[in-house]
Amino acid sequence: MSILKVENLSKKIGKKEILRDVNFEVNAGDILAFIGPNGAGKTTTIKCILGLQKLTSGKITINGYDIKKDFVKAILKVGSIVEAPEAYMYLSGYDNLLLDKNYYKNIKEEEIMRVVKLVGLENRIYDKVSKYSLGMRQRLGIARSLLNNPNLLILDEPTNGLDPEGIKDLRELMIKLAHDGIGIVISSHNLSELENFCNKVCIISQGRVLSLKSIDDLKKIDQAKYLVRVDDVKKIKKYLTKEDKIVNDTLIEVIKDEQEIASFIKELAVTDALIYEVKREDLTLEEAFINIAGGKKID
Repeated sequence: MSILKVENLSKKIGKKEILRDVNFEVNAGDILAFIGPNGAGKTTTIKCILGLQKLTSGKITINGYDIKKDFVKAILKVGSIVEAPEAYMYLSGYDNLLLDKNYYKNIKEEEIMRVVKLVGLENRIYDKVSKYSLGMRQRLGIARSLLNNPNLLILDEPTNGLDPEGIKDLRELMIKLAHDGIGIVISSHNLSELENFCNKVCIISQGRVLSLKSIDDLKKIDQAKYLVRVDDVKKIKKYLTKEDKIVNDTLIEVIKDEQEIASFIKELAVTDALIYEVKREDLTLEEAFINIAGGKKID
């Protein structure tokens, strides 16, 4: 079931085109990694989805409602964190949630405590937010985004400030929410972590979608990483390109397609180097991103 559908989304500010024909879809149970370098258009896309910025052209549908025509109905079951989650620092976490409760109808006390337990703040929820660490404030922001029991959750950099244990807890929470049928969009620079729990990835650069695939399909694109072990890397150094990586005196790492690796090994075979092993590994999400984005890294 489609929860979020973005069709031909374009956004201009003055004469500058920020987004051009952005298309992607999120179904119930999806966790979509929305990734790209700084300035790629991720946050602008998210703000357009949430109605914080106007679309120049295109269409965004949430739960079957066009946000231009039925914004209130479309946004009713959406939870979000955009950039840094703000809170009243002089109030407790609980009091902040009480204030947020007033934005919705029929939110009961037990619902507040349910989201508090989900994000692991039950032991500190009555402390002032000013005493919270950055990671705890991030957890509170996630609790606030879940207060209306959404079926679409949009998180912009939710791992900011989280320690490894907090990131692990967030991962487990996202998996649980997706299992319950919530569609999730996560924009983050922490690609190694997204790889652990997202099932789809949308890569955007300079306002355009470069790739929209499942995580598995993305990492199995034409090129792959090969580890080649020889007796002495010096013997084959002249066959290496600037993209190839020398791991140590006997191991190199290359990213090539099947035809390229076959030709490469054929070249090495006529040298006096001894080839002990050629091992294929799927690209990591970060390697696949760099490959698709033309060498650009997540900043």
